[in-house]
Amino acid sequence: MSLFFDVAWFENKLAALAMDRAALAANSGIDAGELDRLFANERTPSAAELAVLAKALRTDLVEVTLRCGVAERGGAPDGDTSARIESIEARLDAMDAWLEEFERAARKRA
Repeated sequence: MSLFFDVAWFENKLAALAMDRAALAANSGIDAGELDRLFANERTPSAAELAVLAKALRTDLVEVTLRCGVAERGGAPDGDTSARIESIEARLDAMDAWLEEFERAARKRA
């Protein structure tokens, strides 16, 4: 599965909020260089970054996750059960990884 960062969606969202990438970096606490790497699809955002991007952009975390290329909508056609199961398992694996990251961050703060 090949997923990509949706630069156009983010640029439109920023324009609607009268923001630019520098403002997004400042509002999200993400280093401007790392934010550029996200926009260039050079790295995947962490779960914490997804959450702060959603908050800074005043939008849903699921939408930001999809637009960052971390997940995808929908699934395989109804007739292709094995592909559908594989897609669900991949999403569950991603959710498990995000949960582990959140738990590690919570333990560090405690």
